[in-house]
Amino acid sequence: MNVFRILGDVSHLLAIIILLLKIQKSKSCAGISGKSQILFALVFTTRYLDLFTTFISVYNTVMKVIFLICAYITVYMIYVKFRKTFDSENDSFRLEFLLVPVTGLSFLENHSFTPLEILWTFSIYLESVAILPQLFMISKTGEAETITTHYLFFLGLYRALYIANWIWRYYTENFYDQIAVVSGVVQTIFYCDFFYLYITKVLKGKKLSLPMPV
Repeated sequence: MNVFRILGDVSHLLAIIILLLKIQKSKSCAGISGKSQILFALVFTTRYLDLFTTFISVYNTVMKVIFLICAYITVYMIYVKFRKTFDSENDSFRLEFLLVPVTGLSFLENHSFTPLEILWTFSIYLESVAILPQLFMISKTGEAETITTHYLFFLGLYRALYIANWIWRYYTENFYDQIAVVSGVVQTIFYCDFFYLYITKVLKGKKLSLPMPV
């Protein structure tokens, strides 16, 4: 395990913690896409089924359990505990537009045609597009709270660090996973515009706002 992988995991965990603290402190899930959080919970569930079959390390197991628990706590807070604050009108991205092609692709392009491998591949493809409902929601409302932008920044940073991790592993271990790398690059591309706005606005103390769609 290298420093890029560890920093990526820390960034990912920090993003989730920021989101949970935001919801708990404000007693509101306004501005948060519940649909994106459902997709992330589905990503972790289908990816970490190997918890029951394979032990890699204590670190690996603990991180998987933490991500699973946090994902379902987030969904619970949005749809149960603070459901009255949930903005369902603006969280209107149609999930079938993501789930159908991702499911089909996971059957067509995978490392081996076994249930666990197909589900792992599904999770990789789904993670690359799981943030789209959140970005769609921001584009629809035209703005995002500062704390929400911090969450998105660290989520994007996690993926960027994982790309560095793959590059490192390629040069030091001659390891290359085309499915993970291509999906990760696609996911990072979705964050590019957001990174620009975060650096030019949020870090300068301005509120992130977007042109309202016509």
